[in-house]
Amino acid sequence: MTGRTTIGAWAIENVPWEDERAVALRAAMDEEISPRYAEVYAAFDDETRALLAEDFAVDPVTMVEVILVRDAEGVAVGHAALRQLGDELEVKRVFVDPRARGRGASQVLMGELERLGRERGAARLILQTGNRQPEAIALYVRLGYRPIDIYPPYLRFPASRCFEKVLTD
Repeated sequence: MTGRTTIGAWAIENVPWEDERAVALRAAMDEEISPRYAEVYAAFDDETRALLAEDFAVDPVTMVEVILVRDAEGVAVGHAALRQLGDELEVKRVFVDPRARGRGASQVLMGELERLGRERGAARLILQTGNRQPEAIALYVRLGYRPIDIYPPYLRFPASRCFEKVLTD
């Protein structure tokens, strides 16, 4: 089931993981981010690379919320999701198209994930990013996320940076 909400200039839409716009935005994210970590992955042996691929794999069944942000023309320019990870809700795949950056779309996406997390009864949201994504780290810190220890399944990847935001008072 999809839902739509408008926040300022942005329209938020809940979609299935398989939504073609969501798939396209995740592919764009991979295209942008993967080169940043190419040499990091190259330093691992084949067995470790295979284990890391398992660690970073996303089972669509575990995705409990997928949202897009659309611009004034109705074009999907941002993506974010929540995944059930054990007893936690984890922020996944936050991405805004470069042409829409700097106008508040990422804050709208994150705010909506936090609202959805509260609605689901989560005490906090957790997330993992990498040390070669300074803009993502800056966003999360600016939005009140604080660093935490690396949590499973990311323990094998030393470039991981993990954060939490407490949602309850």
